[in-house]
Formats: sequence, structure tokens, C-alpha cells
Amino acid sequence: MTESETSDRPHHVVVVGAGFGGLEAVHRLSGAPVRITMIDRRNHHLFQPLLYQVATASLATSEIAWPIRHLQRRRPEITTLLATVESVDTAAGHVKLDGGSTISYDTLVVATGARHAYFGHDDWERFAPGLKTLEDATTIRRRILLAFEKAERETDPALRRALLTFVIIGAGPTGVELAGTIAELARTTLVGDFRNIDTRDTRVVLVEGGPRVLPSFLEELSDYARRSLEKLGVEVELGNPVTECSAEGVTYGGKQLPAATIIWAAGVQASPAGKWLAARTDRAGRVSVRADLTIEGHDEIFVIGDTAAVTAPDGSPVPGIAPAAKQQGKYVADVIRARLAQKAPAGPFRYRHQGSLATIGKRLAVIDFGRIRLRGALAWWIWGLAHIYFLIGVRNRMSVALSWLWIHTRDQRSSRLITQGSATPPRPGQPERL
Repeated sequence: MTESETSDRPHHVVVVGAGFGGLEAVHRLSGAPVRITMIDRRNHHLFQPLLYQVATASLATSEIAWPIRHLQRRRPEITTLLATVESVDTAAGHVKLDGGSTISYDTLVVATGARHAYFGHDDWERFAPGLKTLEDATTIRRRILLAFEKAERETDPALRRALLTFVIIGAGPTGVELAGTIAELARTTLVGDFRNIDTRDTRVVLVEGGPRVLPSFLEELSDYARRSLEKLGVEVELGNPVTECSAEGVTYGGKQLPAATIIWAAGVQASPAGKWLAARTDRAGRVSVRADLTIEGHDEIFVIGDTAAVTAPDGSPVPGIAPAAKQQGKYVADVIRARLAQKAPAGPFRYRHQGSLATIGKRLAVIDFGRIRLRGALAWWIWGLAHIYFLIGVRNRMSVALSWLWIHTRDQRSSRLITQGSATPPRPGQPERL
């Protein structure tokens, strides 16, 4: 028992990060004898599985993100702070924020997520942005749409070809989803919108260093995804790791491909939480946690979601996906409740895999539920229903459903807005001024 637990004030739980794991932990602590402080450097919770649809002009930002304060408006025990964590003093039990202020905690839950990793080539980010935040999504959307606008004005055939070449690096779910949607955008949505170019001449190239797309799926589903992408017009380059990204394009397999738009979907790097906590981390920066998701030497500090390196009972790593983070958030809330009630602690965290889903195009998807494996149109409908179900609020569910219905029936994407940055797209070889 800490000193705060024996005083009159409630046990103070500080949650850093309002992603799936942090939000689930807070939700499951409703009614517990605690006060909660949520800290995030953004004011919104983001539904990351649909972030690529903002980047490809299918959905608006407001359809997949919600203000954190609004979500917690009926929870008077919760204080929400818009702030950036700079460090954690584990001995004193407080979190230091930007501006020099500190927040003391009795229990700390770190759920700060991850960013994209460039495997030692951080200078590539300028030319090949990743996709983890709303800012990333609107940046990519702007670059995609500006490329078509510039191609409409370009008279040099070589430069026009480069402007109409889109390269996605990494063939996991995000890379596959981006490649398929950009191909559909060029070959269906934008057809007829321009006078000097035929958008069907667009090249979409998916580059993967490994032997197949969707490597976490069964090989039969992976092969189906590759064939489906190729039918959409996507060029799939396997076994060719990228060796250079620049304003001129990409180099892979010993050849250079001129391209004005490059998107990075090849890897992730955890937040700097491991440095804050002086904890042991893996190569991706994820904090090594014990079976109850706490760190060595600190029973009061939990690390969950993409920030944590969690191992399943069979020794396999728990994937960094939303369902896993939500399960960990619920588990942490259960442990905190048990401790406050002085009950026997819960057993070790056990991840229950609920299936893998990935969409390839507007009528194509693959699903692996273990014994049940689906592909094609039926899988796409199930994928859509599952994502709509997990959205927050009736209004957002209806809005996304109507947007998808419009895309499905009319091949139109209504969020084709170029915002932020320069209104004039750069020439190939000249990076965009952001």
C-alpha cells in the first residue's frame, strides 16, 4: 500500500497515451475508487486501422478521430491534459511534462504507441512519410493529389511519368491497403477529371523486401492478396529491399525508379518510453514487460500496446494491433481493481487472437479467423462491418457507412481536398515544402 492509498484522497492513476490501450484501461476503471489523469500530446483519440482511408481521400479526418475531452465528459474523476511527457522519475513517482510541470502518480500506465522506423535511414522520412497520425495522413493525401495536379500541367513526358508513379514500401496490411486504394483512386475515381492526362496510366508499385505480401497471414491468403493487387494494376516487387529514397525516387533490387510520391509502410519504432523508465527494450524500442505487464522492479508501472514487447504463452510475440492493446488495457484495469480491493492478483496476461483482417480494394479483402478463412467480396463486407462496429458513436458509424456505400456504388471519394502546405506541387527532384 502506498501512502496515498492510506490517505483520504483516491488512488491516482496516470495514463500516458489515449490510444486503444490507454482508452480501454480508463473505460474499464469506471466506478473504481480512483482518480485518473490522461495525458496525450494530441487532443484526439485516433482509429488507426482506417487512417489509410484518410490518406487516400476516402474518409474525412473527423470520421476516424474524436476529442478526448468529449469522450470523457461524463467522467468527473478524469482530468485530461494536452501535454508532452519529457521524462518519468520512477523513484519519486512523478511524470515530468513539457513546460516543467510534474504529475505524481500511484499507478502509471504507459500506452504511448509507436512511430514508423526507417532502419537507420531517418533521412528518408523527408521523401517517404509514414502513416501513424492524422498529420501523416493529410500530408500523404496532399502529396498524392498534388502529384496528379502537377502531372496535368507537366509537358516533359519523363517528369510526367515520375509524377504518375506512386511507390509504397512495405507489404504488410497498411502497405497492401494503400496500394490497392491508390490504384482504385487512379483507375476509377479520377478518370475523366483531367484533360491532359489519363489517370489510368498511373503506376502503383508495392516494394517488399520479404518473399510475399501480408507475411503474417497464411500463404494461401497472401498469394490471393498479391494476385488481387496485380489485377488492380499494382506492380508487386518482392524480395527487393529498398536501398535509397530521395527526391528523385527509390532504388531497390539494383535499379532506380523515378517517382514523385513515396510512402513508407515498412516498420515501426516504439515511443521513447523505454528511456523515460530506464527499462530494458528490444531492437524496436519496445519495453520488456513481465507477465502482468509491469516493468522489472516497479509493480506500479504498466506498459501496454505498441510500447510494450509482450510474449504470448507459446512464446510468440503479441502483435501490435488494436485488439491486443484493448485486451491489455482491460487486463491492467482488472489488476488495478484487484489490488485496490486487496484481492488475489489476476493471473498473467493472456492474449486471445481474434483474427486477422486486411482489405485489398473496395470489394476485396482477406480474413483469417483460425478455422474460418475468407477472401473476396464476402470478406470485404465482414471487414467493413467489423470496423464500423468498433468506431465510436452512432454518428460516426453512419457517416463512415454512407461514405463507403457511396464509394462502392459510385466510385467516388468525397474527401479529395488539398490542404496545408504549398498550393503549387514541386517538380520531381524537388522535395515538397511542408
